[in-house]
Amino acid sequence: MIVGTAGHIDHGKTTLTRALTGVDTDRLKEEKARGISIELGYAYRVLDGGERLGIIDVPGHEKFIRTMASGVTGIDVALLVVAADDGVMPQTREHLAILRHLNVGRAVVAITKADRADADRLTQVENDIAMLLANTPFAEAPLFRTNALDPDDAGVAGVLDHFNTIAATLPAHGHEQLFRLGVDRAFVLAGRGTVVTGTALSGSVAVGDSLVLAPGGELVRVRAIHAQNQSAETGHAGQRLALNLAGVNRDDIARGDWLVAPSLSVCSERLDADVVLGADAPPLSAWMPVHVHLGAAHHLAHLVPLNDEGVVQLVFDAPVHAVPGDRFVLRNAQATLTIGGGTVLDPFGAARKRRTPARFAWRDALRRFAVDADAAALLAHSPAGIKLSMLVRLAQRAPEQLDLPAATLRLPLPGGDQLLIDPATMAPLQQKVLDVVAAYHARVPDDAGPERWHLKRMAYPDADEALWTGLLSTLLDAGQLRISANRLHLPSHSVELTQAERVTGAKLLAELDAGRFDPPWVRDLAATCKLPEDEVRRLLRKLARAGMASQVVTDLFYHPRALSALARLIAESADGETASFRDATGLGRKRAVQVLEYFDRTGYTRRIQNRHVLRPNATWPEDQT
Repeated sequence: MIVGTAGHIDHGKTTLTRALTGVDTDRLKEEKARGISIELGYAYRVLDGGERLGIIDVPGHEKFIRTMASGVTGIDVALLVVAADDGVMPQTREHLAILRHLNVGRAVVAITKADRADADRLTQVENDIAMLLANTPFAEAPLFRTNALDPDDAGVAGVLDHFNTIAATLPAHGHEQLFRLGVDRAFVLAGRGTVVTGTALSGSVAVGDSLVLAPGGELVRVRAIHAQNQSAETGHAGQRLALNLAGVNRDDIARGDWLVAPSLSVCSERLDADVVLGADAPPLSAWMPVHVHLGAAHHLAHLVPLNDEGVVQLVFDAPVHAVPGDRFVLRNAQATLTIGGGTVLDPFGAARKRRTPARFAWRDALRRFAVDADAAALLAHSPAGIKLSMLVRLAQRAPEQLDLPAATLRLPLPGGDQLLIDPATMAPLQQKVLDVVAAYHARVPDDAGPERWHLKRMAYPDADEALWTGLLSTLLDAGQLRISANRLHLPSHSVELTQAERVTGAKLLAELDAGRFDPPWVRDLAATCKLPEDEVRRLLRKLARAGMASQVVTDLFYHPRALSALARLIAESADGETASFRDATGLGRKRAVQVLEYFDRTGYTRRIQNRHVLRPNATWPEDQT
């Protein structure tokens, strides 16, 4: 069980922690000299049932709210401390607000320095605390009068007894989820190397496991573990952990970083969230700057209201790690006032079309998903499918633990990933493709149809290539689409050629086929076939529109059989280099570049610097002539 202190400066949080555990959490020279806590302090003791109690002692000064917020993330119980002589003070209220925004569900109240107040004063302070907590989840929190300097104080003993009671009934944490730990301290231990500490928010970790530092992306290995201040082979959600790491330097880690299972490491600069404002908060406005306390991290962000009901997008300058359901605290631009808090809905907010009905439906599905982990609603609101790796990221669960509908379609993606699709969403996607092709035929009746990647740009430019390939495959298999060379068309559509054009076209195509990878130019074909050059050019363009040839550059056409063979060579190439393709085809460099650029234009390949790389899931039709 982990307890976090809260309360105004100099109200005795550290002294009470020492009375409960025997540990002085002020470890810095400056803390000793000034008599106030500046950094987070940690103390432990064994409870009556054998559970190890961990207490995180936080600073009470208003200048250290950032540190306080990082300390109370992930705690099980808040220990709200109010001094009898001062009573409720500004940081008492602000710390309470932070606890509420972070959804801390349990609290114990300790009135400290009770020996400095008479009975009337103590009664007044208790009444003030009752009013403060009246409309909060802590309204029924037990209250103890304490004198932490008295080793036999009944109030301190009462607090400890209550912790024993809570520990015996505390619900289990999310051990079945993937591992996440928010780093709140990093240091070098002589002879051991880099050590980080933090609260494990989910999952478990074992010595030898590999984790990723997010958002940095460094892969690290766990050398050793201390759980609740004891050496251990494993650590679990709900524990304070110290992890000795290999593969990373201390200077590469900062408070607020995360150590996560590798499949959770992808981060984003945009988070969609539900926000609740405090009573003193200013109204939300577009692009207002805010301080965001998320986990142990502190970020600057701009807030974009998405509706009038508290749904917002937070836009950060750099990627941040979050999962659905994460709680956070918002402070104003000057960092002088806690203005509210919220819950992460989508850790990968959209940069465009943020306010569309589809996006709101997706966020509603994510709200439900964060509660019941049922992926059916997410799939139903993912018309372009959702990657298995993304679903793992959202659920924080291994693929085999996901609750997927049995009928879910799975399309393979590069690297072993899959694109998951609800079968019910496929029909409208297919119909849109057919509608786009029909409109193309109506607009260009003397053209066989668009090439497959041209059609993708018209129908679904943002669709994953695996989805696009799967869509076309189902339509072709069902006979609803047909393909000629690389042109897609409805079964009822064809480009009409006159008898004379068919006879002449057959001669031209035979010459192109004979030229294989180096077919003759239009002028050479005209000379060979004893035809006017303009007539050859016109007819070849018509043959290209009919899907019987392809124009690679001006006045240079290829037979479908040659292009299919060239496409196979590209697919078999290991590096995508122009020189490798040139050597494999026997072409000169200029012609090799022309052919590769043609495949780039059709979407079969894409250019990355000086390489022409096969697109994932890209296919080229085998010649049917």
